[in-house]
Amino acid sequence: MTPPGALPFDLLAPAERPYFDRFGNGLVVVLPAQRPGPEGWGRGGPPHGGAWIHLGEDGKARAFTGKVEVGQGTRTALSLVVAEELRLPLSSVDLTMGDTDVCPWDMGTFGSRSMPDAAVHLRTAGAALRSFLIELAAPRLGVAAGDVELEDGRARVRGTEGPRSVGYGDLVTGLRRLEMVPPSTKPGAPSEWTRAGRPVPDVSSRDIVTGERRYTSDMRLAGMLHGKVLFPPAYGSKLRRVDLARAEAVAGTTVVHEGDFVAVAGPDPRTARTALKAIRAEWETTSQPSEAGIVEYLRQHPAEGEDLWDVIHHAEGDAEAALASAPLTLHETYTTAYIAHVPLETHAVVASWEGGRLTVWLGTQTPFRARDSIADAFGLPPSSVRVVVPPTGSGFGGKHAAELAVGAARLARAAGRPVRIAYSREEEFTQAYFRPLAVIDIRSGAEKDGTLLAWQFHVLNAGSAAARLPYRVANQRIDTQPADSPLAQASYRALAATANNFARESHVDELAARVGADPVEYRLRHLADDRLSAVLRAVVGRAGWAARPGAAAREERTGRGRGIAVGLEKGGRVATFAEVEVHPDRRLEVVRIVTGFECGAIVHPANLRSQVEGGTVMALGGALFEAIHFEGGRVLNPRLSEYRVPRFRDTPPIEVVLLDRRDLPSQGGGETPLIAVAPAIGNAIYDATGRRLRSLPLAPDGTVP
Repeated sequence: MTPPGALPFDLLAPAERPYFDRFGNGLVVVLPAQRPGPEGWGRGGPPHGGAWIHLGEDGKARAFTGKVEVGQGTRTALSLVVAEELRLPLSSVDLTMGDTDVCPWDMGTFGSRSMPDAAVHLRTAGAALRSFLIELAAPRLGVAAGDVELEDGRARVRGTEGPRSVGYGDLVTGLRRLEMVPPSTKPGAPSEWTRAGRPVPDVSSRDIVTGERRYTSDMRLAGMLHGKVLFPPAYGSKLRRVDLARAEAVAGTTVVHEGDFVAVAGPDPRTARTALKAIRAEWETTSQPSEAGIVEYLRQHPAEGEDLWDVIHHAEGDAEAALASAPLTLHETYTTAYIAHVPLETHAVVASWEGGRLTVWLGTQTPFRARDSIADAFGLPPSSVRVVVPPTGSGFGGKHAAELAVGAARLARAAGRPVRIAYSREEEFTQAYFRPLAVIDIRSGAEKDGTLLAWQFHVLNAGSAAARLPYRVANQRIDTQPADSPLAQASYRALAATANNFARESHVDELAARVGADPVEYRLRHLADDRLSAVLRAVVGRAGWAARPGAAAREERTGRGRGIAVGLEKGGRVATFAEVEVHPDRRLEVVRIVTGFECGAIVHPANLRSQVEGGTVMALGGALFEAIHFEGGRVLNPRLSEYRVPRFRDTPPIEVVLLDRRDLPSQGGGETPLIAVAPAIGNAIYDATGRRLRSLPLAPDGTVP
């Protein structure tokens, strides 16, 4: 039988885990992770993992979560909620994230789930630990448990100061006590927070600004080699034959050919590139669709079954009959381009074998999924693979796959030395996947005054996120249909919500214009969500929006326009105001953006504001410039000199209005702030010029078409 200490924590029952051998004496509280079974999640189990906290003799709390930090700032927010529950200074909390040997299993860091899942799990574990500390302190202080209060790492008699107190470290000295979180445990209410919800510096800020922070790309191990992979020249290419003789002749290199995988490793990146160029490969290519005909291609190539994004078919009332009888109808199609993630740090991995055990340092959003994929590739038990996620220079949904890690491990096994692989910027564009191209058809019907009667919303290829209506419409049908995409596509920050929101909010604006209604008044008239209405009102108040009927708007067009859009996704509510100027040469300038956001109780205000600002800048790229161009299976713009992302001169003043709802659970803030930017700008362009743009990007060369 394998001894418990030889297995990663998540593969052992909590009682078998060597907490104290690894982390010293103290008190450990565990909220076990519940993995999905054959029929999905069990009742009452957390959907994305668990949490555990070790309180040591030094009085510090060491908390563990399977979530990872890829630049979104959750390390500080999650540390804050632990500090809050344990009444500790933030400096006394040490959070370990994304290490499969010591962290609880977790599905992955995506979908804005860190705050609604990991934060709740850590808060619950912290609340349980607080109760056990009070239980330990009561006899030491000679009072009942109800008379004990905790503050700044000490237990004391409630309402007193001075000598009648005891430090947490003293309470757990000599202990090796393990407790499961009782089912009845409830964390403290956000309305009572004294640490969370207040401005604090980021726990990693010093290392970031001094350059001490080390990312996966910065890792260097003794004897490490640098790897390069042979990639096909175009999508759909198959390797027919390969000649490795010249590559094998390059001094100091290791060459691996296993199936379709061909790669080299050398003592430095230059030598590895030289060996890679020396490989002679022949490829078999197949005909691939190109950008010019992609919409028609997707319409003709639907995919069967459900894909990565849930397929939905939602109906209320009779949309067809309501459309047939509606006094006013509108039928339009909206599209969005394939776009790249463009992380600051490209995909990177370091792999090292010790005996039969493999350790992989990988910039990934799904470390446990990566561990299992790597183990499967080598026929190993998961206990023989450890995945560690160092600080990672952004992911945006683009760092889920484990193929690069498998490749590095193959090279490391062949060389008998650690191997590092990092994508070049061109490889990042051509070998990673893209945000899906979307084709969205909308048919709507309304009364003559604009009151919505019918809504048909058909999404091709993008997915279902934010496809449902936040507006009151008695007769509606919403369908999503996967398609056989010629380019690799998968998760992206906010995924389909950006495309679906762009289409819906553009269409709603068109309806308002058709009946001469003010766009804000028209939305408020139909919104079915009071929280979203509150955010919209907060934004137009900050923006200084003055209601203006449609006829007056048309008469006042001078090249300067304003637009509004709202959205509901991932439990958050967003509204964005945009002001633009279209110059006489048709050059587009975004003059001002105001975004309001509400995601329940705010844990880390400064970071949330940064998330909204950063998401707005990222959304500007997809709204205005970003698009992957392709022909015959080849990406035509795989460099930053050819793929336009927002620059400083493209970024207007961004004002952020945060609504803190301490009465509501905290939701994620990384995705939803993006989804109203593009339609707000598109609507502002219409207000400025009378021209309705229904495809993203809106101004690929910087000018309005």
